[in-house]
Amino acid sequence: MKNFNPADNIQDLQYFGEFGGVNPSISDSSTYTFLSAKTMFDTFEGNMEGCYLYSRHSSPSNLYLDKALAAMEGTETANVSASGMGAITPTLLQLCGSGDHIVSSRTIYGGTYAFLKNFTPRLGIKTTFVDITKLDLVEAAITPETKVLYCETVSNPLLEVADIAGLAKIAKKHNLKLVVDNTFSPLSVSPAKLGADIVIHSLTKYINGSSDTVGGVTCASQEFIDSLKNVNSGASMLLGPTMDSLRSASVMKNLRTLHIRMKQHSYNAMYLAERFEKDGLKTVYPGLKSHPSHELYTSMINPEYGFGGMMTLDVGTLAKANELMELMQAKNLGYLAVSLGFYKTLFSAPGTSTSSEIPMEEQIEMGLTDGLIRFSIGLDNDIERTYQMMKKCMMELNVLTSESVLME
Repeated sequence: MKNFNPADNIQDLQYFGEFGGVNPSISDSSTYTFLSAKTMFDTFEGNMEGCYLYSRHSSPSNLYLDKALAAMEGTETANVSASGMGAITPTLLQLCGSGDHIVSSRTIYGGTYAFLKNFTPRLGIKTTFVDITKLDLVEAAITPETKVLYCETVSNPLLEVADIAGLAKIAKKHNLKLVVDNTFSPLSVSPAKLGADIVIHSLTKYINGSSDTVGGVTCASQEFIDSLKNVNSGASMLLGPTMDSLRSASVMKNLRTLHIRMKQHSYNAMYLAERFEKDGLKTVYPGLKSHPSHELYTSMINPEYGFGGMMTLDVGTLAKANELMELMQAKNLGYLAVSLGFYKTLFSAPGTSTSSEIPMEEQIEMGLTDGLIRFSIGLDNDIERTYQMMKKCMMELNVLTSESVLME
């Protein structure tokens, strides 16, 4: 992994547009014409590389983005989709059928949790949710029916860190596929280089970075992506979560600045996390030495991209969390909104938003408290100014007191 730099791999790709443009041409067509019936038949059967039949199958714009994201993650190829869930759900359904079993992290995105807890049992697929940070519990949950280990590199919303190399060893030992959602940590972590079989992203978040597009991607081997896109049995092909060509081209343009944005997100988040922890707030950020997986994460990351832009603060109660978020929004510090990776800071109370699908008793068990605020730290130019403004809001609402600030 020493010589692998995902940003360099993205930079080294060059596509020429149809008329010599520096951006690849956008194929704004749903269907494609053929000069011979035989070529149409061969294309439908998947035997004519470079020919296109119908945009649900594939399109030039999507394949450009596929190639770039595969280069970023160091996999053979990739398949983009219309949303993050449009990548996660076909991937898991391609790997599992009736009678199969999944071992999943208990702290994952609420939509993924709901899919595994409520939807896949209707198809005969069972899931055991475990504390992914305890490898002995992961291995103990594996049964003869288990097909998949599923986790997020950095979990949503508790920011637990998965030991991907350790999980990969367990997966290999039991002949399982390790599927990793890397949405919170693009460029920072390269799961495929640590042993993951399949890497998923919600492109909606950091990779696109402008909160104007929903998208997803599955990065994997050529063999697995071919199975996903098989016209007779491929889950992505038959469920139809196809990304629109115009959206694909838009994400492609934003991908080129991801390395610059991730460095700034990480710098700003580290700055705020260190100061709020010093102020006495319960702060969770993988870059802090107080984070239980700080050393593990330090050993996993590509250091120049930092520890990411996600942090949490616990302000005690949901009422206080809501009050603070409303005040910060009124002061133009960011938006009370779900999602992440925007140029402005976004904040939400996960228990009542992105993790609301998780039953309350299970939220309590995993440590998802009422007063927890999840922050996606933005690209603020003067992060000290942002800190002072946030601190003023916290003092106004007695989240911070003058005594704690004087102790600084």
